[in-house]
Amino acid sequence: MGKALFITGIGTDIGKSWATGWLANTLRHEGNSVITQKFIQTGNQDVSEDIELHRKIMNIPMQTEDVLHITAPVIFSYPASPHLASKIDNREIDFNAIDTATSQLANRYDFVLIEGAGGVMVPLTDTYLTIDYIEQRGLPAVVVTNGKLGSISDTLLTLEALDRRGIEIYAVIYNPHFDKDPIISKDAAEFMEKWVSRNYPSARWMRMPEKI
Repeated sequence: MGKALFITGIGTDIGKSWATGWLANTLRHEGNSVITQKFIQTGNQDVSEDIELHRKIMNIPMQTEDVLHITAPVIFSYPASPHLASKIDNREIDFNAIDTATSQLANRYDFVLIEGAGGVMVPLTDTYLTIDYIEQRGLPAVVVTNGKLGSISDTLLTLEALDRRGIEIYAVIYNPHFDKDPIISKDAAEFMEKWVSRNYPSARWMRMPEKI
């Protein structure tokens, strides 16, 4: 049985899909078999654009599991949070289908990278949050962050929320794509790296290259 990791972020539009593809390549280069999964895709029809991006970054074609929708078992048409997209499409999220798909992938690969939607507090239903999903399934988390103004607070809040639930922090990935102010981004990266090293010593601090 492979290891499933949940890829989350300090918010939305922070390059989580790029980080997922990059982490997949990193783990592959370390000698592992790796597949990515988008547990709930919104704003698409039939095919997950995030899975397509993962494959592009990994420099591989769409896989059989992609064609069979195992890597994107739930897709909603409206580009919104899962709970709202579900309401708009008038279709509940099939968590059993997601769990079954993840299990199938974990039986075939060393690592399954499950990309979430937005941050850890994104609602999946009116009463069920992304962090609830991660906690109940015992998934280690990978947090994607950046060096924008405010990212330190957002990152520490995310890490504390996960830690309070007893969720393992597998890695924190720094995405330099948003480094517009070199003074702020340099300080943010250095502060967060030291914070992770001191408070989550078993977690990997990983910095993405500027170009993938």
